Amino acid sequence: MSLTAGQGGSGAGSSGTPRGFAEHGSAHGGHGTETAPYERLFRGERLAQLEQLFTLYPTKQACLLPALWMIQEARGWISEPAIGEVAEVLGLTPAYVKGVVTFYTMYHTHPVGRHFIQVCTTTPCNICGAEDVVRALLEQTGCRELGATSPDGRFTVIEVECLGACGFATPILVDDDFIENVTPEKIAGILQRYE
Repeated sequence: MSLTAGQGGSGAGSSGTPRGFAEHGSAHGGHGTETAPYERLFRGERLAQLEQLFTLYPTKQACLLPALWMIQEARGWISEPAIGEVAEVLGLTPAYVKGVVTFYTMYHTHPVGRHFIQVCTTTPCNICGAEDVVRALLEQTGCRELGATSPDGRFTVIEVECLGACGFATPILVDDDFIENVTPEKIAGILQRYE
């Protein structure tokens, strides 16, 4: 995902990660582990990268979505301490940043699997069998329920309202890979591509 694209914790964000989870370095998430101290992302090269973005926008606040993407791309999700760090770097309140993070569905507020699968279940896709695709994904990934992560940490599956491909039902998005015309029979082959 690009730094200028726009995916979705409580408090001022400096007290630690949610109980039971720690920040991690996977590009697409994974299981959190028991507590670990929060390590700032915006320092050195990453801070310079963000400061370069400041020159492209009218205000620091306008860099909020790209800054959140930087956090999510590096850590896989946006924790409470990360919200606090972004607020500090951009001169905003943690409450403001949290409001943005929780407004947009593309920001993750908890750890997710290494591969994040979104399935369109809007009416046109549902008519064409989206619910069967969801069931097959939940069964074959081992997630068992929407929003849960598979026991091996590989997958998280969610429903989304529209992926903009009504003529190619059922579409899914695996990380940044857009896949059209998905049927339950195709799921096993699709999942084999993602370790």
